[in-house]
Amino acid sequence: MNPLQPAFDYLDGCERILARVRQTQMGRIAQAAAWCAEAIARRGLVHLFGNGHSRMAVEEMWPRYGSFPGFHPIVELSMTHHTQVVGANGQRQAMWIERQEGLGEVILRNFVFREHDVMMVFSTSGNNGVVVDVALGAKRRGMRVVAVIAEEYARLLPPGHSSGQRLHEIADLVIDNCAVPGDAMVEVPGVDVPVGPGSTIGNTAVVNCLKVLVAAELARRGQPPLVLAGAWKMGPEASARRFEDAYDEHRDRVKVVYGG
Repeated sequence: MNPLQPAFDYLDGCERILARVRQTQMGRIAQAAAWCAEAIARRGLVHLFGNGHSRMAVEEMWPRYGSFPGFHPIVELSMTHHTQVVGANGQRQAMWIERQEGLGEVILRNFVFREHDVMMVFSTSGNNGVVVDVALGAKRRGMRVVAVIAEEYARLLPPGHSSGQRLHEIADLVIDNCAVPGDAMVEVPGVDVPVGPGSTIGNTAVVNCLKVLVAAELARRGQPPLVLAGAWKMGPEASARRFEDAYDEHRDRVKVVYGG
């Protein structure tokens, strides 16, 4: 066997995910982008929530190069901090916490939401207690809820919440990141289970397709977003100003979330 074959198999799996996103999810992504653009155009926010590795999609949305204000990341370090795998702040604790029903409502209680805001919840499994709490709480507050899940996998799993509901059963719109059940994609000889997860690839594709469609719609409305760009693209002075202006806009947008 070619010693590089497992790596090629992983890249093949990534290409299949991207092809499935292109072939099956663009209508859903376009609908989510329309809702997000409407919220941002009204000076509202698109709130972003994800546990564990799903929080990487939150970070991919904002703030980073090629991104713009209007998105509000909600990241709980107790469920997303992977630096210390064991010991204090370890992975066992994070995985236990994310299953605890009731915590999602405690998290939401910190913020002021408006009905024209949108809540996006990222979860490959879609059945943990906290993400279900967050989705249910957002619905009670009148927000549209967009779930980004591995749909085939999520439908195989039993509910993990006393409501008997899973994330895809609560959301107004479900976007499939097209990851395979169990997430890992590559069968390696001599290894008992697959290696190489694909959900991050799918989430990143979904997030950036949505992001560029939102930008296009805001520009069409005459409200082009302040997109973060580096010195190579804009020059050092313009890039520095753009970062300051974009962060100021983010501050102004989110102050209402904190009761301002």
